[in-house]
Amino acid sequence: MEFKLPDIGEGVHEGEITKWLVKKGDSISADDPMVEVMTDKATVEIPSPVTGVIESIAAEEGQTIEVGSVMVTITESGSKKSSESSDKGEASKQKAVSKEEESSDEKDSKQAREASKEKNKASNGAGAEQERGQEDEALPFNVLATPATRKLARDLSVDIKQVKGTGTKGRVTKADVQLAYEGTQAATQRTSHGATEKTSAGTAVARQAPLSVGESKRLPLKGVRKRIAQAMRHSKDTAAHFTYVEEVDMTEVVKLRKANKDEAANQGVKLTFLPFIMKALIPALKEFPFLNASLDDEAQEIILKSDYNLGIATDTEAGLMVPVIPQCDRKSIFELARDIEELTGRAKEGKSKVEDLKGGTFTITNAGSIGGVFATPVINHPEVAILGVNAIRKRPVVRDDQIVIADVMFLSLSVDHRVVDGADAARFMNRLVYFLTDPTRLVFA
Repeated sequence: MEFKLPDIGEGVHEGEITKWLVKKGDSISADDPMVEVMTDKATVEIPSPVTGVIESIAAEEGQTIEVGSVMVTITESGSKKSSESSDKGEASKQKAVSKEEESSDEKDSKQAREASKEKNKASNGAGAEQERGQEDEALPFNVLATPATRKLARDLSVDIKQVKGTGTKGRVTKADVQLAYEGTQAATQRTSHGATEKTSAGTAVARQAPLSVGESKRLPLKGVRKRIAQAMRHSKDTAAHFTYVEEVDMTEVVKLRKANKDEAANQGVKLTFLPFIMKALIPALKEFPFLNASLDDEAQEIILKSDYNLGIATDTEAGLMVPVIPQCDRKSIFELARDIEELTGRAKEGKSKVEDLKGGTFTITNAGSIGGVFATPVINHPEVAILGVNAIRKRPVVRDDQIVIADVMFLSLSVDHRVVDGADAARFMNRLVYFLTDPTRLVFA
């Protein structure tokens, strides 16, 4: 069968083949990871649709192909051709796996482990402990890093065991190795744009070494950064952006979250402020359906959506991704929190599924954990609205002619002025503020 590049996400027409996880002659099972494809929205891992043998690969790494173009041909199991090639495919696969796993550093690790075992058998007491200590110090197998990163370290003669990983769970990235090679470990922690109040995955980015006075440096605009640049430019060139900012007293939401954090934890859920905001968005979007819509520029039609699928702009090592939480109007606060953690977690780890990035009707971008008073977010085209969630801070407010301290947050709503008028944007925000000021109102919404 010919497998074609599927429709990966809303508004995606093409993708770049970044990495093949199989090669010609390999045997593969249904749902096994097959290829990594980068679009203007994310890098996704596409699985095999069937069990069989890779007959041919039609698109090379680095090649950009359109949705619907043939990527690979697979001979399904049970066919004559598959039977003839299965032994060859399996042998090829085993050889490839062996070659991959038996990289030079891992070979050294195996040899060192075997030698150490023999020595430990002949040793005891302090001598045995010394041998085990030397083994742990010498072996790189406890370092989290991809084969490509390990190869780069070997090519640059960098001791990967001495490199501090800034990736997820301490994983050593190519940027970390490059920085080590350049003689600096200038890396800073970044917080997430996702659901957490502070970074949960240790997301970090390596900074460029400082330039000398009068020096300049050119870096290629490529990969995910290029895709993001293209998407943002297209949105700004197409949608007529208008941003409306309003403040909201989040005191009651803060209390409600605090009162339910323990129960959420008992259910294995990390409860943040974002599920409350999502829940408050639903009645507001139902009242103002033109914000839960998209604009078909070619057909010149406004498409109103009956589903409430909220995208969560998520900061990852690869760049900005927008996983989508489907059917938010049918989910509880805890269910939303669980979905946020799962989908944004996959995005940060670079393991987003195709369906994670499809069908969004409205997007939320949460920079509040980083800071800032308000922002002017860029619309996730072809949607017509995006909500910027900013920091919650203690501020003096007036209640009943008395100055009191409250938990105040600014919300930034960017809309496509071609579809949504400024007055409707203001009315929509008023309804959202209404529900967030007193979240018990959501019971009757």
